Amino acid sequence: MDQEIMIKTKGIKRAFDTPAGKFWALKGIDVSIPKGKFVILRGRSGSGKTTLMNILSSLDDPTEGEVYIDGVSLKELSEKERENLRRTKMGFVFQSVSLLPSLNAFQNVEFSMRMAGLKINRDSDKRVTDCLKLVGLGNRMNHMSAEMSGGEQQRVAIARAFAHKPGIIFADEPTAELDSAMAAKVTEIFKEMTRKEGITVLMTTHDVGLMGAADMIIELDNGERKYDG
Repeated sequence: MDQEIMIKTKGIKRAFDTPAGKFWALKGIDVSIPKGKFVILRGRSGSGKTTLMNILSSLDDPTEGEVYIDGVSLKELSEKERENLRRTKMGFVFQSVSLLPSLNAFQNVEFSMRMAGLKINRDSDKRVTDCLKLVGLGNRMNHMSAEMSGGEQQRVAIARAFAHKPGIIFADEPTAELDSAMAAKVTEIFKEMTRKEGITVLMTTHDVGLMGAADMIIELDNGERKYDG
C-alpha cells in the first residue's frame, strides 16, 4: 500500500433494507486520497456523500468493499481499535457545532485533547492557543459559546478538530449555515491546515463557490462516482 495515500477504497457498496427491498446508496466507489490534501466531496442531496463519509470514518461498515486508512484495512480492526482510531487519528466537524456550553473556547479545544488521551500541560496550552490563533480567534479564547457568533463557534469547532494533530479531518457540510464570506474563510482555514499541519481534510458541501479551493474533488451521483472525461 502506497504510504503517501491516506484514504483508499476498493469497490465500496452500501445497501439499506427498505419496505420496497434493498436500496443501494453506494454502488462500487473507488477513491484514493493523498495525504495532506484538501478534498471536497460533492453531489446532490441523496447522492451518497454522507453515507460514504460515515464509512470512510469507520462510523459505518460497507455492505461490500474495503477501506484502508494510512495503509491499514478497517476490516482488520476490532471495534475498540476503530474507536481508538477515531479518537486519536481523526477529527470531526459537523454542520451542528455542538460546543460544550459550559466551557469557553479555550476549554472546548482543550477538552478534545483530553479525549484523545494527551497530557494537559504547558505544551498542550500552547497548542490550544496556536490552534485558536490559526482560526483567527486568538482574542476570543475566554469567551463562552453564547458570546460568539455562529461563524466564530464553527471556527472553534475546527480548532477543536485538529488540536490533537489527527491525520484526517472529516467535515460534513460545515459551511451550510454560514454566509458566503464566512464559508470562504472557513474553507481557507482548512486549506491552511493542510499546508501548515499536513492534515488530510475531506469536506462535503453543496456550495459550488468553494470548489476552487479544493486540491481534489470527488463527485457522487446516485451512489456512483462521476469521473471527468
